[in-house]
Amino acid sequence: MAEAIIQVEGLTRGYGSRRGIEDVHLSIPEGSLYGFLGPNGAGKTTTIRVLLGFLRPTSGRGTIFGMDCWRKARQIKEEVGYVPGDLRLYPWMDGRTALSLFGRIRRRDLMKHGRDLAELLELDLSVKVRRMSRGMRQKLGLILSLAPDPRLLVLDEPTSALDPLMQERLQEYLRSAAVRGRTIFFSSHTLGEVERLCERVAIVKEGRIVADQTLGELKRRAGHEVEIHWRGSAGKGMDVPLGLVLSSRGDIAWKGIFHGDIRTLTSWLGSLDVEDVTIQRPDLETLFMGFYQGTSAR
Repeated sequence: MAEAIIQVEGLTRGYGSRRGIEDVHLSIPEGSLYGFLGPNGAGKTTTIRVLLGFLRPTSGRGTIFGMDCWRKARQIKEEVGYVPGDLRLYPWMDGRTALSLFGRIRRRDLMKHGRDLAELLELDLSVKVRRMSRGMRQKLGLILSLAPDPRLLVLDEPTSALDPLMQERLQEYLRSAAVRGRTIFFSSHTLGEVERLCERVAIVKEGRIVADQTLGELKRRAGHEVEIHWRGSAGKGMDVPLGLVLSSRGDIAWKGIFHGDIRTLTSWLGSLDVEDVTIQRPDLETLFMGFYQGTSAR
Protein backbone atom coordinates (compact mmCIF):
# COMPACT_ATOMS: atom_id res chain seq x y z
CA MET A 1 0.00 0.00 0.00
CA ALA A 2 1.06 3.61 -0.62
CA GLU A 3 2.65 5.51 2.24
CA ALA A 4 0.21 7.53 4.38
CA ILE A 5 1.03 11.18 3.69
CA ILE A 6 -1.49 12.40 6.28
CA GLN A 7 -2.11 10.37 9.44
CA VAL A 8 -4.52 11.62 12.11
CA GLU A 9 -5.29 9.82 15.36
CA GLY A 10 -7.86 11.08 17.86
CA LEU A 11 -7.40 14.71 16.84
CA THR A 12 -9.45 17.13 18.95
CA ARG A 13 -9.50 20.91 18.98
CA GLY A 14 -11.92 23.00 21.01
CA TYR A 15 -12.44 26.76 21.38
CA GLY A 16 -13.28 27.05 25.06
CA SER A 17 -16.88 25.90 25.33
CA ARG A 18 -17.31 25.90 21.55
CA ARG A 19 -16.96 22.73 19.53
CA GLY A 20 -14.23 22.51 16.90
CA ILE A 21 -13.32 18.94 15.97
CA GLU A 22 -13.46 15.84 18.14
CA ASP A 23 -11.67 12.48 17.90
CA VAL A 24 -10.87 12.76 14.19
CA HIS A 25 -9.09 9.79 12.59
CA LEU A 26 -7.79 9.92 8.99
CA SER A 27 -5.22 8.04 6.93
CA ILE A 28 -4.56 9.47 3.47
CA PRO A 29 -2.14 7.61 1.18
CA GLU A 30 0.27 9.21 -1.25
CA GLY A 31 -1.22 9.99 -4.65
CA SER A 32 -4.80 10.28 -3.35
CA LEU A 33 -7.54 12.55 -4.62
CA TYR A 34 -9.22 12.87 -1.24
CA GLY A 35 -12.41 14.82 -0.62
CA PHE A 36 -13.19 16.38 2.75
CA LEU A 37 -16.87 17.16 2.71
CA GLY A 38 -19.20 19.01 5.04
CA PRO A 39 -21.29 22.18 5.34
CA ASN A 40 -19.91 25.44 6.65
CA GLY A 41 -19.17 25.16 10.36
CA ALA A 42 -18.81 21.37 10.37
CA GLY A 43 -15.08 21.44 11.23
CA LYS A 44 -13.35 21.25 7.85
CA THR A 45 -11.27 24.41 8.18
CA THR A 46 -10.39 23.70 11.82
CA THR A 47 -9.03 20.30 10.78
CA ILE A 48 -6.91 21.89 8.06
CA ARG A 49 -5.55 24.56 10.40
CA VAL A 50 -4.52 21.93 12.93
CA LEU A 51 -2.88 19.81 10.21
CA LEU A 52 -0.88 22.79 8.92
CA GLY A 53 0.28 23.85 12.38
CA PHE A 54 -1.76 27.05 12.58
CA LEU A 55 -3.67 25.66 15.58
CA ARG A 56 -2.38 23.42 18.35
CA PRO A 57 -4.54 20.34 18.98
CA THR A 58 -6.27 20.03 22.32
CA SER A 59 -5.53 16.30 22.20
CA GLY A 60 -4.61 13.62 19.71
CA ARG A 61 -1.94 13.77 17.04
CA GLY A 62 -1.57 14.49 13.36
CA THR A 63 1.40 13.82 11.11
CA ILE A 64 2.26 14.83 7.55
CA PHE A 65 5.19 13.11 5.79
CA GLY A 66 5.69 11.26 9.10
CA MET A 67 6.34 14.53 10.98
CA ASP A 68 4.27 15.94 13.83
CA CYS A 69 1.99 18.68 12.50
CA TRP A 70 2.57 21.02 15.42
CA ARG A 71 6.23 20.43 16.27
CA LYS A 72 7.46 20.19 12.67
CA ALA A 73 5.10 22.68 11.03
CA ARG A 74 7.86 24.70 9.37
CA GLN A 75 9.47 21.66 7.74
CA ILE A 76 6.07 20.33 6.61
CA LYS A 77 5.11 23.62 4.94
CA GLU A 78 8.16 23.39 2.66
CA GLU A 79 6.41 20.62 0.71
CA VAL A 80 2.79 21.73 1.03
CA GLY A 81 0.76 23.98 -1.27
CA TYR A 82 -2.21 25.58 0.49
CA VAL A 83 -5.16 27.67 -0.67
CA PRO A 84 -7.23 28.88 2.31
CA GLY A 85 -10.95 29.43 2.09
CA ASP A 86 -10.48 33.07 3.12
CA LEU A 87 -7.63 33.81 0.70
CA ARG A 88 -6.04 37.25 1.18
CA LEU A 89 -3.19 38.75 -0.84
CA TYR A 90 -1.27 42.02 -0.60
CA PRO A 91 -3.14 44.57 -2.75
CA TRP A 92 0.10 46.13 -4.11
CA MET A 93 1.32 42.86 -5.67
CA ASP A 94 0.79 41.75 -9.22
CA GLY A 95 1.10 38.11 -10.31
CA ARG A 96 4.76 38.33 -11.33
CA THR A 97 5.74 40.02 -8.06
CA ALA A 98 3.85 37.38 -6.11
CA LEU A 99 5.60 34.53 -7.96
CA SER A 100 8.99 36.19 -7.39
CA LEU A 101 8.31 36.72 -3.69
CA PHE A 102 6.97 33.21 -3.14
CA GLY A 103 9.91 31.82 -5.12
CA ARG A 104 12.37 33.47 -2.75
CA ILE A 105 10.47 32.08 0.21
CA ARG A 106 10.46 28.61 -1.37
CA ARG A 107 14.09 28.99 -2.51
CA ARG A 108 13.22 27.95 -6.07
CA ASP A 109 12.29 29.60 -9.35
CA LEU A 110 8.51 29.56 -9.79
CA MET A 111 8.25 31.85 -12.81
CA LYS A 112 8.17 29.31 -15.66
CA HIS A 113 5.64 26.99 -14.07
CA GLY A 114 3.71 29.99 -12.78
CA ARG A 115 3.40 31.44 -16.30
CA ASP A 116 2.22 28.05 -17.62
CA LEU A 117 -0.43 27.90 -14.89
CA ALA A 118 -1.49 31.49 -15.59
CA GLU A 119 -2.02 30.54 -19.24
CA LEU A 120 -4.02 27.47 -18.20
CA LEU A 121 -6.25 29.50 -15.89
CA GLU A 122 -6.32 32.58 -18.16
CA LEU A 123 -4.90 35.05 -15.64
CA ASP A 124 -3.04 38.23 -16.61
CA LEU A 125 -0.04 38.30 -14.25
CA SER A 126 0.49 42.04 -14.80
CA VAL A 127 -2.72 43.01 -12.98
CA LYS A 128 -2.35 44.19 -9.39
CA VAL A 129 -4.34 42.38 -6.70
CA ARG A 130 -6.26 45.57 -5.82
CA ARG A 131 -7.70 45.55 -9.36
CA MET A 132 -8.47 41.84 -9.49
CA SER A 133 -11.93 40.36 -9.25
CA ARG A 134 -12.58 37.66 -6.66
CA GLY A 135 -12.17 35.00 -9.34
CA MET A 136 -8.82 36.45 -10.46
CA ARG A 137 -7.55 36.47 -6.87
CA GLN A 138 -8.66 32.84 -6.54
CA LYS A 139 -6.68 31.96 -9.68
CA LEU A 140 -3.58 33.71 -8.36
CA GLY A 141 -3.83 31.86 -5.05
CA LEU A 142 -4.06 28.56 -6.94
CA ILE A 143 -1.09 29.45 -9.14
CA LEU A 144 1.05 30.29 -6.10
CA SER A 145 0.16 27.00 -4.42
CA LEU A 146 0.61 24.85 -7.55
CA ALA A 147 3.75 26.44 -9.00
CA PRO A 148 6.22 24.73 -6.59
CA ASP A 149 4.70 21.31 -7.52
CA PRO A 150 4.46 20.33 -3.81
CA ARG A 151 4.05 16.76 -2.57
CA LEU A 152 0.78 17.71 -0.84
CA LEU A 153 -1.89 20.17 -1.95
CA VAL A 154 -4.39 21.31 0.69
CA LEU A 155 -7.23 23.16 -1.00
CA ASP A 156 -10.01 24.70 1.12
CA GLU A 157 -13.00 25.65 -1.09
CA PRO A 158 -10.61 26.37 -3.99
CA THR A 159 -13.17 26.80 -6.78
CA SER A 160 -15.82 28.93 -5.08
CA ALA A 161 -15.08 31.93 -7.34
CA LEU A 162 -14.19 30.07 -10.55
CA ASP A 163 -16.45 29.63 -13.56
CA PRO A 164 -17.27 26.06 -14.73
CA LEU A 165 -14.59 26.05 -17.46
CA MET A 166 -11.84 27.03 -15.00
CA GLN A 167 -13.13 24.46 -12.51
CA GLU A 168 -12.80 21.75 -15.13
CA ARG A 169 -9.28 22.86 -16.08
CA LEU A 170 -8.23 22.84 -12.43
CA GLN A 171 -9.69 19.36 -11.94
CA GLU A 172 -7.80 18.05 -14.98
CA TYR A 173 -4.58 19.51 -13.58
CA LEU A 174 -5.18 17.95 -10.16
CA ARG A 175 -5.87 14.54 -11.72
CA SER A 176 -2.58 14.70 -13.60
CA ALA A 177 -0.78 15.76 -10.40
CA ALA A 178 -2.19 12.72 -8.58
CA VAL A 179 -0.93 10.47 -11.39
CA ARG A 180 2.56 11.93 -10.72
CA GLY A 181 2.21 10.90 -7.07
CA ARG A 182 1.05 14.21 -5.61
CA THR A 183 -1.59 14.05 -2.88
CA ILE A 184 -4.67 16.28 -3.08
CA PHE A 185 -6.67 17.09 0.07
CA PHE A 186 -9.75 18.82 -1.33
CA SER A 187 -12.10 20.40 1.18
CA SER A 188 -15.47 21.57 -0.12
CA HIS A 189 -19.19 21.81 0.48
CA THR A 190 -19.84 21.62 -3.28
CA LEU A 191 -20.98 18.04 -3.73
CA GLY A 192 -20.80 17.79 -7.51
CA GLU A 193 -17.15 18.75 -7.88
CA VAL A 194 -16.07 16.41 -5.09
CA GLU A 195 -17.90 13.58 -6.84
CA ARG A 196 -16.27 14.43 -10.19
CA LEU A 197 -12.75 14.73 -8.78
CA CYS A 198 -12.22 12.61 -5.70
CA GLU A 199 -11.74 8.87 -5.29
CA ARG A 200 -12.31 8.78 -1.55
CA VAL A 201 -14.41 11.02 0.68
CA ALA A 202 -14.59 11.79 4.38
CA ILE A 203 -17.81 13.40 5.58
CA VAL A 204 -17.58 15.57 8.67
CA LYS A 205 -20.61 16.36 10.81
CA GLU A 206 -20.52 18.52 13.93
CA GLY A 207 -16.76 18.11 14.25
CA ARG A 208 -16.70 14.32 13.84
CA ILE A 209 -15.96 12.07 10.89
CA VAL A 210 -19.15 10.13 10.11
CA ALA A 211 -17.88 8.41 6.95
CA ASP A 212 -14.49 7.73 5.37
CA GLN A 213 -14.83 5.52 2.29
CA THR A 214 -14.47 5.41 -1.46
CA LEU A 215 -17.43 6.80 -3.35
CA GLY A 216 -18.18 3.30 -4.59
CA GLU A 217 -18.27 1.93 -1.04
CA LEU A 218 -20.52 4.75 0.12
CA LYS A 219 -22.94 4.14 -2.73
CA ARG A 220 -23.01 0.38 -2.17
CA ARG A 221 -23.75 0.90 1.51
CA ALA A 222 -26.52 3.34 0.65
CA GLY A 223 -28.36 0.81 -1.52
CA HIS A 224 -30.35 1.63 -4.67
CA GLU A 225 -32.90 4.34 -5.23
CA VAL A 226 -36.06 2.72 -6.61
CA GLU A 227 -39.10 4.28 -8.27
CA ILE A 228 -41.92 1.97 -9.41
CA HIS A 229 -44.90 3.06 -11.52
CA TRP A 230 -47.73 0.53 -11.47
CA ARG A 231 -50.14 -0.04 -14.32
CA GLY A 232 -53.53 1.24 -13.24
CA SER A 233 -53.70 0.90 -9.45
CA ALA A 234 -51.77 -2.36 -9.22
CA GLY A 235 -49.79 -1.08 -6.23
CA LYS A 236 -52.85 -0.92 -4.02
CA GLY A 237 -52.57 -3.41 -1.17
CA MET A 238 -49.35 -4.89 -2.57
CA ASP A 239 -46.97 -6.42 0.01
CA VAL A 240 -43.59 -4.65 0.17
CA PRO A 241 -40.68 -7.03 -0.49
CA LEU A 242 -37.94 -7.54 2.09
CA GLY A 243 -35.18 -4.94 1.73
CA LEU A 244 -37.32 -2.21 0.16
CA VAL A 245 -37.91 0.79 2.45
CA LEU A 246 -40.51 3.12 0.98
CA SER A 247 -40.41 6.89 1.39
CA SER A 248 -43.70 7.32 -0.47
CA ARG A 249 -46.39 4.84 -1.43
CA GLY A 250 -49.47 5.25 -3.56
CA ASP A 251 -51.68 3.01 -5.64
CA ILE A 252 -49.87 4.15 -8.80
CA ALA A 253 -46.28 4.94 -7.71
CA TRP A 254 -43.78 3.86 -5.04
CA LYS A 255 -40.45 5.48 -4.16
CA GLY A 256 -37.83 4.16 -1.76
CA ILE A 257 -34.42 2.61 -1.10
CA PHE A 258 -33.58 -1.05 -1.65
CA HIS A 259 -30.85 -2.82 0.33
CA GLY A 260 -29.89 -6.26 -0.91
CA ASP A 261 -29.27 -8.23 -4.09
CA ILE A 262 -30.87 -6.19 -6.86
CA ARG A 263 -31.64 -9.42 -8.78
CA THR A 264 -34.12 -10.33 -6.03
CA LEU A 265 -35.99 -7.08 -6.61
CA THR A 266 -36.01 -7.33 -10.42
CA SER A 267 -37.20 -10.95 -10.22
CA TRP A 268 -40.08 -9.89 -7.94
CA LEU A 269 -41.00 -7.01 -10.26
CA GLY A 270 -40.91 -9.26 -13.33
CA SER A 271 -44.03 -11.12 -12.26
CA LEU A 272 -46.08 -7.98 -11.50
CA ASP A 273 -48.11 -5.45 -13.46
CA VAL A 274 -45.42 -2.72 -13.72
CA GLU A 275 -45.67 0.26 -16.08
CA ASP A 276 -42.11 1.55 -15.50
CA VAL A 277 -39.28 1.21 -13.00
CA THR A 278 -36.10 3.19 -12.25
CA ILE A 279 -33.25 1.67 -10.22
CA GLN A 280 -30.04 3.62 -9.64
CA ARG A 281 -27.27 4.27 -7.18
CA PRO A 282 -27.68 7.55 -5.25
CA ASP A 283 -25.47 10.49 -6.14
CA LEU A 284 -23.17 12.13 -3.60
CA GLU A 285 -25.75 14.79 -2.73
CA THR A 286 -28.24 12.11 -1.68
CA LEU A 287 -25.58 10.33 0.38
CA PHE A 288 -24.52 13.57 2.00
CA MET A 289 -28.06 14.58 2.93
CA GLY A 290 -28.63 11.09 4.32
CA PHE A 291 -25.82 11.58 6.81
CA TYR A 292 -27.06 15.02 7.79
CA GLN A 293 -30.68 13.96 8.10
CA GLY A 294 -29.83 10.72 9.87
CA THR A 295 -31.15 8.37 7.15
CA SER A 296 -27.92 6.74 5.98
CA ALA A 297 -27.43 3.05 6.58
CA ARG A 298 -24.92 2.41 9.30
